[in-house]
Amino acid sequence: MKGAETIGVVIVTFNSTDVIVDCLDALLAQTGGRPRVVVVDNASSDETVETVRRWGAAGGVALSENPSGDRVTEAELGDVALLHSSVNLGFAGGVNLGLAFLAGLGSIDHFWVLNPDAAPDPGATTAILAMAAKEPGYGLMGGRVCYAAPSNLIQMDGGTVNFWTGVTGNVNLGKPAAEAVLPGADEVDFISGASMVASRRFYESVGPMREDYFLYYEETDWAMRRGDLPLVVAPGLVVYHHAGTAIGSPTLDRMASPFSFWFKYRGRTLFIRRFNPVALPVTLAYAGAKAVQILLKGARPQAVALLRGALCLPPPKEVRDRLSPEAQKI
Repeated sequence: MKGAETIGVVIVTFNSTDVIVDCLDALLAQTGGRPRVVVVDNASSDETVETVRRWGAAGGVALSENPSGDRVTEAELGDVALLHSSVNLGFAGGVNLGLAFLAGLGSIDHFWVLNPDAAPDPGATTAILAMAAKEPGYGLMGGRVCYAAPSNLIQMDGGTVNFWTGVTGNVNLGKPAAEAVLPGADEVDFISGASMVASRRFYESVGPMREDYFLYYEETDWAMRRGDLPLVVAPGLVVYHHAGTAIGSPTLDRMASPFSFWFKYRGRTLFIRRFNPVALPVTLAYAGAKAVQILLKGARPQAVALLRGALCLPPPKEVRDRLSPEAQKI
């Protein structure tokens, strides 16, 4: 079995000062060996970049900034590479920068996309390599995503999608980790972008993520384009996820932000248009009913953002104010 150096990790940061160190510490503490790590900063306006620099200096971590895969040898890369995007490219755009960089390193066989607010269990790289040895022809690999707090509850063991409403579901959501059984590969439709491993074969045959989603549904779309390359779910591949620290995604006890609603429902419409366009009226009817339900709860900004997203209308002010002019153009 090849070692953990054949795993390349892509972490896309955006205003991730408060979470990125825990993620990097967990990756460098892997009992199965350290993977190659690439941090792609999506034009953060906080101290994310400086935090990564300080973390590297304090821990004696060899950090290379803005290296080019075709000009820098693997030996010169050190422990962590830090790439800078001049604008916020969205989740997929940032991931694609990191994937393209790692693809230039011939030693990388497995591309692990990991959220900056997700800390992997110490045995994660061991689990990835074990599953890759068992299923060498895999396309995308997932595992278990638990909430960081309480860490005994599951956020997702893989995802499902309804091709009429476009609604995605989290397998085993909210169940105790000690009791829930991992789903089989035939029970999931896609792998969560919070922790998702793509094989080199998958990346080279399917290509990068579609960037027009910006946020949400990129990983669902990616999985739909895999052809005959199977999904796999790896026992022991566990991460602990803070969930929605940057974009206000929903948790078990918190409604999503207007920002999250607009992008999610816009992405849902784009996804259904591509993969089951006949269902678009059903998808939009569902969105309308959901907006009414949210409005009755007194959450008018969320309801407005939801409807505008579903109809692919420009975002409301609450969303625009969080995007730079460059990001709005994208």
